[in-house]
Amino acid sequence: MNKTFLAAMAAGLNALGANASAQDYPTRAISMVVPYAAGGSTDGLARIVAQAMGENLGQTIVVENLGGGGTMIGNQRVTRAAPDGYTITFGNMGSLAIAPSLYPKSKFDPRHDLVAVGLVATVPMVLSVSKKSGITTLSDFVARMKKNGADVNFGNAGSGSTSHIAAAYFMHVTHTQGMQIPYRGAGPAIADLMAGTVDAVIDQTVTMIPIHEGKRVTALAVASASRLPQIPDVPTFSEAGVPDFNMSVWNGIAAPAGTPPAVVARLEQALAAALKRPDVRESLDKLAAQAPTGKEQGAAAFQALIARDVPHFATLIQDANITVN
Repeated sequence: MNKTFLAAMAAGLNALGANASAQDYPTRAISMVVPYAAGGSTDGLARIVAQAMGENLGQTIVVENLGGGGTMIGNQRVTRAAPDGYTITFGNMGSLAIAPSLYPKSKFDPRHDLVAVGLVATVPMVLSVSKKSGITTLSDFVARMKKNGADVNFGNAGSGSTSHIAAAYFMHVTHTQGMQIPYRGAGPAIADLMAGTVDAVIDQTVTMIPIHEGKRVTALAVASASRLPQIPDVPTFSEAGVPDFNMSVWNGIAAPAGTPPAVVARLEQALAAALKRPDVRESLDKLAAQAPTGKEQGAAAFQALIARDVPHFATLIQDANITVN
């Protein structure tokens, strides 16, 4: 036998082995990496979906929080993992579209380093302030920032996170200044917001609705086209006087590049089944998280969304002169 024939036969056997493995998938627990600390919006959504997907797959999906490094610690954990479907990421615009422009030295490009599984939810951002700040309206907040912005502190989920970009974007459109304080996730930032250690946080409705309803903070405005039925007392940014701020955050699941198409398809199927469950839909609805519909669903649509938003945020970051420490 010549070497070419032996090489071809070996490749064929490897392909058969990979296909058999993909058909059996999954046979053990799956790690779902969230590149933020526990207690934040992305973490909350991941846990809702992980349980439902795990039941469909017949295996436990373990949520693994790896915050810090501007989401790059979690991202690198996934991109360096074996592309076998047993390590996936639950990320959002921050980790999957914004991070590449803020951390160019990492050479992370989700368009090539990851393969999309599917969009999970799109969630409006809410600007909330601490009770200790004494601020009750968005106009009061903007006036204070214009008068003495150096004394106004924005907590965020970490450099490069959506809450960091949202605060920078808000200051850009209102021509104000403030001090950004990065944390290792939205959870710690919001804990300090409730304690009055920081004045404000812009984060998703997932975290903001419960603490506004519990009167732990004051939500000033929501980035939605109309008021949300979950928090009808909170005006939209347009109603509150800042129509140029309109930022919602998408959240979704991806796997390492090179993951077998059959495995991606099985994960895609499990996600679709999870999003159809009444209990999952109810949980998302309570948090004003909009599940994908129609053409937004599926791996191909999510891959296209990532490809669209990487350059979109590169332009925004440049125009708003957003930097990380």
